[in-house]
Amino acid sequence: MAFDLAALLADRRGESFELHTRFMNPQLVKVLDTLGFDRRYVRAEGSYLIDDRGDRYLDFLSGFGVFALGRSHPVIKDALHQALDADLPNLAQLDCALLPGLLAEALVERAPAGIERVFFSNSGAETVEAAIKFARCATKRDRILYCDHAFHGLTNGALSLNGGKEFRKGFGPLLPGCHQVPFGNLGALERELRRGDVAAFVVEPIQGKGVYLASGSYWRAVQEACRRHGTLLVIDEVQTGMGRTGRFFCHQHWDLQPDIITLSKALSGGYVPVGAVLTTTTVFDAVYSSMDRAVVHSSTFSKNQLAMVAGLATLQVIDDEDIVARAASNGAKLTEALQPLVEKYELLHEVRGMGLMIGLAFGAPESRGARVRFTMMELARKGLFSQLIVVPLFHRHRILTQVAADNVNIIKLLPPLIIGDEEIDTFVGALDDVLRDAHRNSGLLVEVGTAMARNTLRRGHRHRRPAAAVESGPAGR
Repeated sequence: MAFDLAALLADRRGESFELHTRFMNPQLVKVLDTLGFDRRYVRAEGSYLIDDRGDRYLDFLSGFGVFALGRSHPVIKDALHQALDADLPNLAQLDCALLPGLLAEALVERAPAGIERVFFSNSGAETVEAAIKFARCATKRDRILYCDHAFHGLTNGALSLNGGKEFRKGFGPLLPGCHQVPFGNLGALERELRRGDVAAFVVEPIQGKGVYLASGSYWRAVQEACRRHGTLLVIDEVQTGMGRTGRFFCHQHWDLQPDIITLSKALSGGYVPVGAVLTTTTVFDAVYSSMDRAVVHSSTFSKNQLAMVAGLATLQVIDDEDIVARAASNGAKLTEALQPLVEKYELLHEVRGMGLMIGLAFGAPESRGARVRFTMMELARKGLFSQLIVVPLFHRHRILTQVAADNVNIIKLLPPLIIGDEEIDTFVGALDDVLRDAHRNSGLLVEVGTAMARNTLRRGHRHRRPAAAVESGPAGR
């Protein structure tokens, strides 16, 4: 019997949340239900997700930055169809296939001077794991420095460099020798480097958990300090790379020359997981130092042909469609359009970021009534206010966004890099509408609180229904 995807999707339509509850992560189902984010998306194109009712949602999350080129990009789709039709010999393992070499060459061409070698992996976290191993091997040192608020992944080594306690809780003891320093604090970094035992400083050029930035002078001083103390500078470009900030690599804004660069997310084209670790020859050759060590670090699926094709096609689209320049231009437009809202609404304190990685920072207003309402929300749960913006953006305006981190009032915007004036105007108008209500009275809190209570009450009933009832259509929205 032939596999029929269309028939399978039609036969089991409407069962997704029930299946996730029974066989996967019921806690995530509860979160989505409570927030009312329990949509059944059936299609995706460009900057939009489409649900089973035909409603279109503007995606300002883009899969945590994976869909930099938007969803279902025709060039990436066609490239993958070509690869499947070619019946390429995949993962022969004892082989040096052409496509991985071509993708490595293309990435090195876009990297700063000194970066000459590439190791492929399957994810951003896996690139960080490799970077830790490479740094320790190359320097013969053990300690790794990372920053507060950092997010480098959730596997064991990457989690050891995670600045969020909420992610680390329950998984210790983690990798020894990892030490946290404050982001942007050169003095604290210098004190650790002076010990002479630090293999690497692993850092995001813009921190994803909060969209925190440091000055150009800080970055230049960091590079100089790492060089002086024999510490490798590892720049995590998993989310900031591939044009997101208006340069191909974010660290190019400050003309940095890191020893190791980690890359993933957008390199996939949104289809096939892939990660890349870019290094200097010195670092790479210290790891793969002899024929006996030719496979001392490897990953079974890392150079699979579909991932390599997706990466090559993605780079071609970035070049052909001038994506990096478009990200810079449209990022400036979006930031400029949002800036008047800072003056208009006391609750919005700052719009910050680079290119199309933007943070909206909220805080207590000056006026007494609004300050009291804000304080009450913060007493109920720290960071609640930003959730009160995310939820109505989704329900009223069908715009998908995310809170930048736990317990902070920051919303992170990661739209596809292909957005234009229409998407910018739509988002700014929607945010204006929601902030107007938030600033005026406590009605927004009542609206979201009522919706969450209603969603919680109907959650158990809905997921107990048989599949046939679920298939009859969504209820209670």
